[in-house]
Amino acid sequence: MKLLGLAIFGLAITAFAQNEVVTTTAQSSTPAKSPKPKATASAAAKNPLENESKGPITTEIYADEASFDSGKNMGIFTGHVKVFDPRFNLQSDKLTVYLRKGEDQGLEKAIAEGNVGLVRDRPDPNGGPPTHAVGRSEHAVYMATDGSVELTGMPKVQQGPNMHIATSAQTVMVISQDGHLDTHGPSRTEIRQEPKEEKPGSPAATASPSPKR
Repeated sequence: MKLLGLAIFGLAITAFAQNEVVTTTAQSSTPAKSPKPKATASAAAKNPLENESKGPITTEIYADEASFDSGKNMGIFTGHVKVFDPRFNLQSDKLTVYLRKGEDQGLEKAIAEGNVGLVRDRPDPNGGPPTHAVGRSEHAVYMATDGSVELTGMPKVQQGPNMHIATSAQTVMVISQDGHLDTHGPSRTEIRQEPKEEKPGSPAATASPSPKR
């Protein structure tokens, strides 16, 4: 019955949401090594917006256990959950995926719970390497309508060397599809700058200390 539910769930997402979902469940409770994303997904991750209109997007979900309810249009993944998607990578203790009801049964939203880790790339408008945004929280909601991810439960987001940290349990952080971050509620921002190294022979490096009087 689990395999039948898996097949129905995968076909529903592929047919209606134009997303191909590949799920893998572990046979034991020991954490397995996460397989590497497919080459096509890795290439698309360089620019999350580049290939969205060029055909189906493959989303891979790995978990220890999975269950599916076709009546409620939902699937639940538990235990070392890892999601590989051209638009983001995610890991959590539990993931619940919802499909829209009716004729258009596309992906509606996905809810991650427990030790949530999210990686999303922000494309460089000048064609350079993308900026990585790494978010951590206890709860995250991905909305397929606009591609946003909402982080709650003392979230924190790191972009490059800089860190943005919630200082209240009520703080909500939202990472948009293009990588922009909006924060609602108290927070603290840490901007780090590495000291400049003085080159040998530079005036600062060769300056003699002032004599003591």
